[in-house]
Amino acid sequence: MSPASKEKKHEPLASLNFVEFRYFLLYRFLFTVAIRMQGVIVGWQIYEHTHDPLSLGLIGLAEAVPYVISSFFSGHTADVVNRKLLMVSFTIVFLLCAIALTLFTLNNSSFLINIGVLPVYSVIFVSGIARGFLAPAVSALFAQIVPREHYGTATAWNSNTWQIAAVTGPALGGLIYGFAGVTNAYICVVGLIVFAFIMTFKIKKHPLPVRKKIEPLMESLATGIRFLFNTKSLLAAITLDLFAVLFGGAVAVLPMFAHDILKVGPAGLGFLNAAPFLGSVIMGIVLAYIPPLKEAGKWLLFCVAGFGVSTILFAFATNFYLAFLLLLIAGMFDCVSVIIRGTLQQLLTPDDMRGRISALNNIFIGSSNELGAFESGAAAKLMGLIPSIIFGGSMSLLVVIFSSVKFPGLRKLNLREIK
Repeated sequence: MSPASKEKKHEPLASLNFVEFRYFLLYRFLFTVAIRMQGVIVGWQIYEHTHDPLSLGLIGLAEAVPYVISSFFSGHTADVVNRKLLMVSFTIVFLLCAIALTLFTLNNSSFLINIGVLPVYSVIFVSGIARGFLAPAVSALFAQIVPREHYGTATAWNSNTWQIAAVTGPALGGLIYGFAGVTNAYICVVGLIVFAFIMTFKIKKHPLPVRKKIEPLMESLATGIRFLFNTKSLLAAITLDLFAVLFGGAVAVLPMFAHDILKVGPAGLGFLNAAPFLGSVIMGIVLAYIPPLKEAGKWLLFCVAGFGVSTILFAFATNFYLAFLLLLIAGMFDCVSVIIRGTLQQLLTPDDMRGRISALNNIFIGSSNELGAFESGAAAKLMGLIPSIIFGGSMSLLVVIFSSVKFPGLRKLNLREIK
């Protein structure tokens, strides 16, 4: 067999040889730890003030609405404005939001006791706008930092970094909240965002890809939407993830589950919140060495179904360690879906459309986390906590069946065949 006919050797660490990519990963790690810490702190703080599951859902809604609205503009912006500039600017906005949340907790939270939790929702609303602009800019910049031939492993390490941070953040946030108080927990969030901001100075200001035509905003958005709906495999993967996350996530009601069912404090909540992401880290490391490329579609469907089953079983857990294990397993299944969809998006999207396609992906997937949080809170309010979790997991299974029938080509998806 000639050398040319041999399959190129898989090198799982090759993308880490790029220094700039390592700084990019460090930025993502620090920033994600901070944001995930903040999520646990806000959730416990709100539930302590209200003892209402719907108030937990409203946290997600307060972020999802501005996130979706801003995403319609942010994708176009990321394709016409330097992506590093956007990354730096909206990191600063997140920093200001974290400082505001810290100030609300001074004087033993008397401000929230007297005024109510509306100021917290207001800050979350602003952070939703910032996240809507930051996400496509960071995703598009990632594609400029790493050469195309390394997208597969780079996507895995990018996902691993995010997942490790997503494990660290909730656990750290819960522990600091439990042992040092809410104000000190928020101060740590501020410090981490500052360090993340410093990392941006190590990333180059890459020029924007050349576009054949600079379209007006609405025409630019329409072009991105047409591309997505004409690219059936990417549309199928996004649709599958959208509805699975929208209905299947139990993370939003974890403060209620931890408080009322498992009887654990903020530290226990932090560990439960970290469990799905720990599972994702474990699976992400495995997939960096054994990427699910050849039968990606079948793996995608199987793992989303596994996510749904794990969620249903979690609803019946009355032991902290069993609940932790089931959330960890759900995270392992979810990681496969994230990496397959992320790799598919990077492979199929033209360079000059990365901002818009990333923004559309964020509208469907990113906002589904927050809208799913609202759905979970509202369902828990109407149906009760345990039935609402069972309902969500069951809906994830129905989504797998629907996607398999609606998009028959998804079962045959092979990432190795995409050039």
